[in-house]
Amino acid sequence: MSDGPRDEILPLEGALSFETLPRVLEESRAYTARSDLPDRLTIDFSAITEVDSSAVALLLEWRREAARLGKGLRFENLPANLLSLADLYGVTSLIQPCRA
Repeated sequence: MSDGPRDEILPLEGALSFETLPRVLEESRAYTARSDLPDRLTIDFSAITEVDSSAVALLLEWRREAARLGKGLRFENLPANLLSLADLYGVTSLIQPCRA
């Protein structure tokens, strides 16, 4: 068993919208309650089919929760329309992946 940091990738599918937000929030709360929560999580958006402005709020909530738990969080394959919404709200720097 490794003592190094653990990484995990979480793929998302379908819509991230006002209608799906309660279910996604419930699933993410159950995920963060795990006893084996990884040190770093990458959330993959490549299978997301639809987003609205609530998706931006969701990403910001995930950032806050990761910071509260002291965990790393990265978003990959963010849809262009989600990035456009983040730009419109002035929060792009909060959701963009960090460049090494």
